[in-house]
Amino acid sequence: MANWSDIRKRHIHAMVTTAETLGNILRNTTQEQAETLRDGPEGWTILEILCHLRDFDAIFRNRAQMMLDNDNPDLPAYDHEAMVIEKNYAEEDLAYAYDEYRLSRKHTREFFKSLSDVQWERTGVHPERSDFSMTDAVIQVVHHDIDHTEQITRLLEQEVPGSGSLPSESFEDDDNG
Repeated sequence: MANWSDIRKRHIHAMVTTAETLGNILRNTTQEQAETLRDGPEGWTILEILCHLRDFDAIFRNRAQMMLDNDNPDLPAYDHEAMVIEKNYAEEDLAYAYDEYRLSRKHTREFFKSLSDVQWERTGVHPERSDFSMTDAVIQVVHHDIDHTEQITRLLEQEVPGSGSLPSESFEDDDNG
């Protein structure tokens, strides 16, 4: 049976795996694809998603640092949509944004890897989830990666839909989690 320490270690390792997976997916993605493939009429482009991942990696780390520095702090909320516009994600270079994401991810992984048993017990109040532990924080990073990596793969599939040998079925999420 896994204990919390094992679960944390697996998620810290998964931070590297998800970043590498994203790099493998984006390796053959052109700047044009990154700027034009969009998740619906009002949705984000691949480039905007990548910039969001990069910036939220630092946000996750900053929230966790707040939990270390303060007793059960109220963690700040962020307007995801406003950040896309304010930070002008649409004008960024794909390769540069990915390099920044990888560097941020290295810092995030090192941050969580360095926590002591006592520090893992620190908590905060998440703006969307209420009570939030340091373990919740490390798990959130990986789940956030997975959600947006799936989104990017869907956008890339738009280029040549149905060209592969796998059926285009999707899993149904009956219990939403």
